[in-house]
Amino acid sequence: MRTDGQLALQVEVPIACFRQSRAREYAETYSVPPPSTVYGMLLSMVGETDRYKHRGTQLAIAMLSVPEKSTVIRTFRRFKKKDIHNPSNARPDYQELLTGCQFIVQVTAGNDVAKPTLVERLRLAFANPASINRFGGLCLGESRDLVNSITLLPENFQDELLQWLIRDEDGLLTLPIWVDHVGSRGTCWQRFDLQKACLGPTPELAWTEIQSP
Repeated sequence: MRTDGQLALQVEVPIACFRQSRAREYAETYSVPPPSTVYGMLLSMVGETDRYKHRGTQLAIAMLSVPEKSTVIRTFRRFKKKDIHNPSNARPDYQELLTGCQFIVQVTAGNDVAKPTLVERLRLAFANPASINRFGGLCLGESRDLVNSITLLPENFQDELLQWLIRDEDGLLTLPIWVDHVGSRGTCWQRFDLQKACLGPTPELAWTEIQSP
């Protein structure tokens, strides 16, 4: 159990797509936010553009809702011709969306050796928002998927409706904890399962460390 340098945030995102790493024409979404995506949102929140800066941070994610899944058709752009406006660079494809995504993320410094740690920077963002230098809307995944709210929870918060993302070698969810944006050779996955936990401390297997290869 982690108690030092730890905080808990409640996040609400009205519409999101956590595109599956192996999805191609049909843009499927994971049913829950992957740790790598949540980590990216936290970096954006404190204005950090170097994603290597806080490697070693540990996250524990618990769902508060079961998002509804729907499918839309939208225009995707691919590089076929040098002229970016060439019609062959755009084509309609299907994309899955999640609606009503609410979850809790607990953050602890873990093996984050940066000074200050990501946890300390997040605390500062809540205590003194004017001290944060950042840009763009805060989103989870695509830039279109804006975060509606992030709430700092009290240290002793408990909720009996939590569904924890638990590390499980036989779990049905294979999620990225680090994404290689040039190809997929450096992408790291872990297997998880969603499990309802009793009130009390965060399950030890709910903690995931953000690490690059």
